[in-house]
Amino acid sequence: MMTLAAGGFMEFMQTQMVQFWNYTAFANFTWGHLVMIFIGLIFITLAITKEFEPLLLIPIGFGMILGNIPFFPGLKVGIYETGSVLNILYHGVQNGWYPPLIFLGIGAMTDFSALLSNPKLMLIGAAAQVGIFGAYMIALALGFTPAEAGAIGIIGGADGPTAIFISSQLAPDLMGAIAVSAYSYMALVPVIQPPIMRALTTKKERLIRMKPPRQVSKLEKITFPILGVLFTCFIVPSGLPLLGMLFFGNLLKESGVTKRLANAASGPIIDICTILIGITVGASTQATSFLTPKSIMIFGLGAGSFIIATTFGVLFVKFMNLFLKEGNKINPLIGNSGVSAVPDAARVSNSVGLEYDKTNYLMMHAMGPNVAGVVGSAVAAGMLLSFLK
Repeated sequence: MMTLAAGGFMEFMQTQMVQFWNYTAFANFTWGHLVMIFIGLIFITLAITKEFEPLLLIPIGFGMILGNIPFFPGLKVGIYETGSVLNILYHGVQNGWYPPLIFLGIGAMTDFSALLSNPKLMLIGAAAQVGIFGAYMIALALGFTPAEAGAIGIIGGADGPTAIFISSQLAPDLMGAIAVSAYSYMALVPVIQPPIMRALTTKKERLIRMKPPRQVSKLEKITFPILGVLFTCFIVPSGLPLLGMLFFGNLLKESGVTKRLANAASGPIIDICTILIGITVGASTQATSFLTPKSIMIFGLGAGSFIIATTFGVLFVKFMNLFLKEGNKINPLIGNSGVSAVPDAARVSNSVGLEYDKTNYLMMHAMGPNVAGVVGSAVAAGMLLSFLK
């Protein structure tokens, strides 16, 4: 009897150990999970050692690690399992809740003075959006559907929240790849843009000194978000969730009487949304659904879109200078800042300019097209939504 009991106990323990093993990550592990965890570690390393968009890359990188710890199906822990905590938080990405709140915070942090003091800089921000439509046409040629191509093209605006908002509306299945691609290229602005800027400009052009920006009145600052939302949203009403919140946040800042609301929008609200959007977008890169030929193509198209946007921004400034008198010319090094990566693209303009003249500070001038790029990418997103959704 004792022998039978001992044999039954051993068999029970063996069954339990096998079941326990099947529930561990080791039993469900694939090489794809290892690849994505490694990419997540690279993101975190770049954020800490190089300070490439740490507020974005650390949450996304850690989210990649979380999303690629394999598990037994049905435990309700994965981001794609209905009812799991990550799945519930991911609804804010899938349904486009987080991007407008982030735009609210961006508006509350943005000073449009550089743009208002020299309105023609807005044209540079518009020119850089060519990257969006260029990538859209290339994606169509490669066999993506019009909706997918539109979602992919928005990467060229270097605006992560806009890319997430558009992909949630047009191509939800590609959202993870599009979002990670957009944020990756935003972080790599200091690496990708300078070689393009140097290649497209002459030494004489890099030394152009621009007139100091004029002083902008408080009335102009208050009027701008009101006129801005009316003008842009009457043209592209489909961009209202992003543009409306952007200009509303800016009005909270510039009105001078809603400081608490402006501080909340530019502080806790945008910080919380950045954490949630980063961790869930990162977790959505589960190897089983993320590592596909389409994802690889999206990264390639995103790089092309970003390069086109930077190139057209710089070339457009050179074109504008053909019609501007001596003394009013624009330094083409600020053409890169027409993309929406605020303020990193403007910092790149400034740093490259200082390489050739230690006293030629371009930061304030570059902020004009940089903030125009934020508006421009949202307008472009609205245009794509209007004829693709």
